[in-house]
Amino acid sequence: MSTSRMEAFSDGVLAIILTIMVLELRRPEADTFAAFLQGTGPALLTYLLSFIYVGIYWNNHHHTLQMTDSVKAPAMWANLALLFFLSLLPFATGWMDETSFARVPVIIYGTTLLLSSMAFFILQRVIIHSQGEYSPLRRALGRDRKGKAPALLYALGVLAAALDTTSSGIGVAIALSAYVVVALLWFIPDRRIDRTYHSDASA
Repeated sequence: MSTSRMEAFSDGVLAIILTIMVLELRRPEADTFAAFLQGTGPALLTYLLSFIYVGIYWNNHHHTLQMTDSVKAPAMWANLALLFFLSLLPFATGWMDETSFARVPVIIYGTTLLLSSMAFFILQRVIIHSQGEYSPLRRALGRDRKGKAPALLYALGVLAAALDTTSSGIGVAIALSAYVVVALLWFIPDRRIDRTYHSDASA
């Protein structure tokens, strides 16, 4: 099947995820900047982080599908798994915000990011397998160290928060820092696929 249908469906789901997240932002209780900063300010930060993550997946998903002309059933199921885990992001984002970054919600948020990362990794590997020995996606990704790094940082963050059983909050701070670092790492779009795609197109 052509990739256009899968990409269009994925774009629609990601758009709905963003819509749900923005609708869950709390409105200030008064018409003052102080009320805005106190009631909505922290939620905007968690929304921004999750918005960036959805944008990163949308961008990389598009670039990945640039490297293949068609998808088979395994890739379609892998794509659905990715969308499933990403669809949990509004819940995890809202819970983390409502509890002021409590330990368990931070763990759940990191686990959601970890599972999404693993699902995207599997999707790429399924596509590479279907393309065979001379897979253009495999050539573009190479050893894919950048693609493997997020899962390690998410796991580190989740573990740090899980071990933070005291009131110090150091483990939670480490977890949040890991999540932000990954977002910053991927905020600039991955150029590897673009370079390979344009190189093949001009060949």
